[in-house]
Amino acid sequence: MSTYRGSRRPARARRRSRWFLAGGLVAGSLVAGMAGTAGAAAVAADLPAASDARSLVLRGDDPGAGHRDDLREQRRADLGPWHSGDFAGEHRGGGEDGDRHPDRGPRPGHRGEVPVPCDPGKLIAALVRANAEGGADLRLAPKCRYELTHAFQQPDDYDGGIRDAREAADSAENPGDAEAPPRNPQHDKAGLPVIYHPITIRGEGATIVRDAHAEAFRFFTVRDGGELNLSDVVLRNGLSAAEGGSIHVVHGASAVVERITVVGSTSLSAEGGGGGIFNDGNMVVADSTFVDNHAAGTAGKGGGLLNGGVLSLRTSEFRDNSAVAYGGGLGNYRGAAEVHKSTFAHNNAAQGGGIASFSARTRVADTKVLGNTAQTGGGIANSDALIFLRGLQVRDNTATGNGGGISTFQGLLPLDDSVVAGNTARGSGGGIHAVKSNLLVRRSDVDRNHAVGAASKGGGVFVSLGQVSFYASRVVDNAATVKPGGLFADKARVKIDDETDIIDNEPTNCEGSRVPVTHCFR
Repeated sequence: MSTYRGSRRPARARRRSRWFLAGGLVAGSLVAGMAGTAGAAAVAADLPAASDARSLVLRGDDPGAGHRDDLREQRRADLGPWHSGDFAGEHRGGGEDGDRHPDRGPRPGHRGEVPVPCDPGKLIAALVRANAEGGADLRLAPKCRYELTHAFQQPDDYDGGIRDAREAADSAENPGDAEAPPRNPQHDKAGLPVIYHPITIRGEGATIVRDAHAEAFRFFTVRDGGELNLSDVVLRNGLSAAEGGSIHVVHGASAVVERITVVGSTSLSAEGGGGGIFNDGNMVVADSTFVDNHAAGTAGKGGGLLNGGVLSLRTSEFRDNSAVAYGGGLGNYRGAAEVHKSTFAHNNAAQGGGIASFSARTRVADTKVLGNTAQTGGGIANSDALIFLRGLQVRDNTATGNGGGISTFQGLLPLDDSVVAGNTARGSGGGIHAVKSNLLVRRSDVDRNHAVGAASKGGGVFVSLGQVSFYASRVVDNAATVKPGGLFADKARVKIDDETDIIDNEPTNCEGSRVPVTHCFR
């Protein structure tokens, strides 16, 4: 995964969102500045004047400290107590902070929320001004459609320290990456100004869309030091020749997205991906939906979302996304990801139709993985990685090869308090397929899975060259073409406690396994 550019101008300190503080997502205090372009500046002239209590005040031509103080006092009088415009996670008008400080005025340096008229040019101008001011809170026009017809042209200086350090580390760890073709900056286009500073955009149900006939560009690029807080907006038809069809968060940046819908977006990156979003920094995704997004490059990863950084994902849905290589819904590659209370349904990839964890650390809890398809790991694929699964429903997924529900290769995979049911593999391992892995099945059910190929074994579980342990679990009513239908093990260590049932599988439960399986009915 590569990293990108920030610039050199320090930003004024701002109070960070509780999301960032709680999640460890606080960026550095030195963040980038951006001057904008002449065209955008001309449009910016139509935004509210500096004397307006809800607009930004440019600091370039300060009329004097006395005048600035007068403006600040006027704002305090106009706005009263803390108002809408705080970062997500902070209270708006009342609540915990409002109750403790009922007479408190706006925070020092906080300029209020800026309304953005229903005009894409005004949105561009507002972001240009926000970058010039070191950040802002913007509110889009309710239900507006902001249609972008061209990539936004701007100079994009960067401090290469973070980027160069990350790429050097990646090259040292993975020498083959050095042979990858150099990045073409012309591929890395965005329809909106790059985010260099803490910027909040409250969408109010608006849609930001790329015109169907426009050149390829994503919507948001968040550079080193930038913080994007985006909520209540639809991002439609993004198209990037690089990573991130709609949003790209680079290694030194962070983002929080809440209640957004990313639909019909595509990454054409040959080795990267992230049809909807690519995160290489720190990111929180909550209450959001990813539909019909695609990682369409030669080895595209993460049809809905590709993570190469630190990701917290909760209460979100991934539906009908696809990736050429792996992670039809979510791909976690060399990153750390936690997934809670989410759904992955009807996604597709070569490996890991719903979720893929490759050379990564992944935790998934209280989540449904339903009706996904892949060549390997119809629901979930894990390779050279750790993936911890708790409270999952892995149902009705299909693999044209091995692992109808779950596949793991050279990995650690604890499966706790979960159900793996109704999955189908045309190879082996209708429920779970594990090779050179440590598979732990605890208090879980593996039932009604099928391995239907002419030589398929292990309708419930197939294990080779590793170890598998069952604790208080059930492997029941699975079927395979070649025995056994319950558990097949070859050159693997097998442990089954006396509270585990392996019964009612066809044609046998464990008979036909190449190693002895104790506590297993024939």
